[in-house]
Amino acid sequence: DAAVIRVKGTRKALALSVDCNSRYCLLDPYVGAMSAVVESARNVACAGATPIGVTDCLNFGNPEKPEVMWQFKEAVHGIRDACVALGVPVVSGNVSFYNETEGRPIPPTPTIAMVGLLDDVSRHMSQWFKEEGDVIALLGRTREELGGSEYLAQQGVVTGTPPWMDLEVEKQLQAVCLHAIREGWLRSAHDCSEGGLAVALAECCLSGPPQAELGASVDLEGAIRPDALLFGESQSRIVVSLRRQHVSRLQELARRHDVPFAVLGEVRKHRLTIGALIDLSLGEMRRVWETALPRRLGAA
Repeated sequence: DAAVIRVKGTRKALALSVDCNSRYCLLDPYVGAMSAVVESARNVACAGATPIGVTDCLNFGNPEKPEVMWQFKEAVHGIRDACVALGVPVVSGNVSFYNETEGRPIPPTPTIAMVGLLDDVSRHMSQWFKEEGDVIALLGRTREELGGSEYLAQQGVVTGTPPWMDLEVEKQLQAVCLHAIREGWLRSAHDCSEGGLAVALAECCLSGPPQAELGASVDLEGAIRPDALLFGESQSRIVVSLRRQHVSRLQELARRHDVPFAVLGEVRKHRLTIGALIDLSLGEMRRVWETALPRRLGAA
């Protein structure tokens, strides 16, 4: 989610995140640029930090082409609107135009780097599950949204409408996450983004110490198609884990901020199971995950 760096001689720390989904920006540069801002901020919040500043790197094709200049204009508007809503200033940045090969422009890629501040580094949060029996919950709502998703991209398709977001809902979601971290209620927090909820859960299983072998047993409910439930990329969602005695406190906090809250299941050893849809051993998941690059390069 975000790197956390201690500030020497203090109890403070900085959290850093870089983000952009160029598929979203190709399909809708305004929504895509907003998504880059809010996901960077969400990553920082998941680490326990308050977002305080943005720098950007705006990468586009030839601005002399009307369609490219339109992409650029819409992306700048998206960054502006998201930053105003979240109260985070853009303090620096650069623009890179004429990124083309044989007359074909790159997808619009307004990359966002976000920095956040933790007043107490001991309250930093990580994304992996911590202990068997902890409750796994979801902050936010899953909708039937597959446009621009990694799921479609794996089928060789880049199409549809990227997930829309309500900036006020996003602001409240991050406030709930930060409050719960500072109160010591959460044991892990992880942004749900590319790949959807199933991938976020898998990352929570795999990113911790391998010897822990902490997986999850969850049930996903919703009146939407199973692939959207698993792999849809609805915005403003965070997967958290916490001890059972803190569930009611988090639920009440989410209710006060009008943030959807659902208990998904609990941390279990050795496997990731998602209802009747997915049942995988952590050993097999880790093998696929750790050998992905050599396999893609034909070395394994």
